[in-house]
Amino acid sequence: MVEVFRILFYEPRIAGNTGAAIRLAAVTGAELHLVEPLGFDLEESKLRRAGLDYHDLAVMTVHADLDAAFEALGPARVYAFTAGGEQLYTDVAYVPGDVLMFGPEPTGLPAEVLDDSRVTARVRLPMLPGRRSMNLANTASVAVFEAWRQQGFALPDQPIEPGSHEPLG
Repeated sequence: MVEVFRILFYEPRIAGNTGAAIRLAAVTGAELHLVEPLGFDLEESKLRRAGLDYHDLAVMTVHADLDAAFEALGPARVYAFTAGGEQLYTDVAYVPGDVLMFGPEPTGLPAEVLDDSRVTARVRLPMLPGRRSMNLANTASVAVFEAWRQQGFALPDQPIEPGSHEPLG
């Protein structure tokens, strides 16, 4: 069985970004984990619209707090994505099962989360100087596709849905 990557959104605030992450999980086979409190209702129209019809194709779990999320996901390597990360995201040798953690909009991960002993490393995407951050869903997409690329875009052991597209190449 091919293990998948896990996306962890810590206290997300914007429904549209989480909706886009649902689509990301559905099209890559990654799991999406959300840590409460959420800044929106899971039935919110912006979340449903951004996720389109992918909600039933994605694996999504909501956790009451970060400890509950780590308990469910562990043991695993956890990469905290932050603009102040010491390591470029492309310098990590990802393995299936890794957790790619992202903070809430607009503040990012708080210091107590970044300093948590369960965080393996702080990583960053390069940006032009003077820019605060990238969009949460875009950052998660870049990271998940890099991790998946490193695995040769291996497919998780799951049936391909009728009408879905197989990878090119």
